[in-house]
Amino acid sequence: MNKIRLPKAHPEHASNEEIETSLNAALEAGYRHIDTAFLYGNEAAIGKVLKKWFDSKKLKRDDLFIVTKLPHVGNSFERVEKYLKRSLEALQLSYVDLYLIHGAIGLQERGDEIRPLDEKGNPLLDMKTDHVSLWKGMEAQVDAGRAKAIGLSNFNARQIKRIWSSARIKPANLQVELNVYFQQRELTAFCKALDITVCAYAPIGSPGLPEVFKKMRQNESLYKLNYLKSFLLRSLITSPLSDPVVLKIAKKHNKTPAQVLIRWIIQRGIVAIPKSKTPSRIKENLQVFDFELDESDMDELYKLDKGPSSRVFTVELNTTSALANYATEAGHTY
Repeated sequence: MNKIRLPKAHPEHASNEEIETSLNAALEAGYRHIDTAFLYGNEAAIGKVLKKWFDSKKLKRDDLFIVTKLPHVGNSFERVEKYLKRSLEALQLSYVDLYLIHGAIGLQERGDEIRPLDEKGNPLLDMKTDHVSLWKGMEAQVDAGRAKAIGLSNFNARQIKRIWSSARIKPANLQVELNVYFQQRELTAFCKALDITVCAYAPIGSPGLPEVFKKMRQNESLYKLNYLKSFLLRSLITSPLSDPVVLKIAKKHNKTPAQVLIRWIIQRGIVAIPKSKTPSRIKENLQVFDFELDESDMDELYKLDKGPSSRVFTVELNTTSALANYATEAGHTY
């Protein structure tokens, strides 16, 4: 099934109008897997587009595979149902095909804040987060018919195994940052052994982040937040799109660097969800099934792995040692 990850609806990133344009272009091009999250703030815009397509009879609900995610403030058995119902209401759906826990770290629920912060600008961690109990809340959503399958995002192997070992309904999927610079080979092998499929976000790197965070840096109220400062610096990591090896292989196959990077992931047996708000690139990212990388291509790309140092979506918490230890246990994700 063809996949698309919709742009996040931050004011500095993509408007609802851009999201609607992106999704319409994607559906017209043939994409049928839509990835979103409560945290992105774009579920209502997606739901609006989907309703039009369903009402016009161009698509049936069964034609699509829709994924959304539980926000960090929902990482509690008691809150899972509430947040999934909110997502379903925004999406104008009765169920999602896959519901993921967005991250291992739980945040305290404080009003309607999606990212509650303390007075120093650090995430307000919920020290009572219990993954085993939380997973039971996820299983209840399958029992209720609100999710066809459930899974994880941004979890490490130890956390996955703990949930998997106690689960009545096993995790179906793990979504993580993965690309040619950050290949996650040990984690993907671990998931394969447990029959957990892997989905790669940022499969071509994150070439648009520097511009996004350049705008955010100009916003003093945002830039003073500690967790965004570290994210900003990591967004400057070089994109694999400009790597000489990638460029050489792209020229060899008469393809774009993005198409080579996506194809490399697909040939590893991993789902790739490239994110774009540009209709021409959305269409281009789908044109990866008419060529194949040979063994030498694959080997050259495998050699580009730089490990965790090339990970962009991580946050360094400037907080007490107790909270830092908690964040480490939870996988350094936010």
